[in-house]
Amino acid sequence: MEGFLQHVLNGLLLGGTYALLGIGLTLIFGLMNVVNFAHGEFYTLGAYVTYATLAVAGLPFVVAVFVAIAGGMLLGALAERVLLRPLGGASIDTVMLVMIGLWITMQNGELLAWGGVAKAIEHPFPTEPVSLGPVSVAPLRIFVLGAVLLLIFSSHLLINRTRVGTAMRATFQDRETAALMGIDVARIHTFTFAFGSGLAAAAGALLGSVFLVYPSMGDLASLKAFCVVILGGLGNVTGALLGGLILGLAEEFGAGYISSGYRDAVGFIIIIIVLVVRPSGLFARAERVG
Repeated sequence: MEGFLQHVLNGLLLGGTYALLGIGLTLIFGLMNVVNFAHGEFYTLGAYVTYATLAVAGLPFVVAVFVAIAGGMLLGALAERVLLRPLGGASIDTVMLVMIGLWITMQNGELLAWGGVAKAIEHPFPTEPVSLGPVSVAPLRIFVLGAVLLLIFSSHLLINRTRVGTAMRATFQDRETAALMGIDVARIHTFTFAFGSGLAAAAGALLGSVFLVYPSMGDLASLKAFCVVILGGLGNVTGALLGGLILGLAEEFGAGYISSGYRDAVGFIIIIIVLVVRPSGLFARAERVG
């Protein structure tokens, strides 16, 4: 039972960060019809910005995480304005090629700036684990799990309880009618891409502090984000949350009870089964954003 609870806790940590990645990706696709292949590079960006803020500027760890989120949002907004908006009504194939180009550019830029050697993010938390009943967990992981839950809850409030969230949902339902009602669709697209990129950067900043930071870390993160979106249903924010938790728990239990070498394989096997049984996703529904 102790081992089971330990795996549940670790799975929730992974699943929460996967959910952040999935929510950002599904928002971008649902509102903009953009398959963002560069999503994982914003995850990597968040990890490197956190590392740089701590190592170079010497700012507190929590401040470094917020700087990483802001950096992801700023670069996301810039990418939407410079790369996506000029494309206008271009085909989805053209947009995909542009996003693949952004992915390659960002990854090579990070490799040029930081080199290929993995780096560890310094954090102020003690390494001695804390006992929570029958399980032990590092204080850093407690902080990461709490931060992930706070970000997910804040995202829910923004989408469902604010004017910009209402505009996002209206744009998803009917872009033309939303524009006729006075919603600046172009601005909503910029905010959506920036917001999704900021969530990816947050996931990178938090999970990068638990593991190591290296230029290609976003490749696997992108695959995990697409897995989460497939599980939850395209454009379904709640589904992305549940899909992330399912994927994180499945990987952790697979690593714990089968083999750590099959951690990633377990998640992809689940995706194959879902695609065969329910191609639209486990939680797909008509109203998907929210």
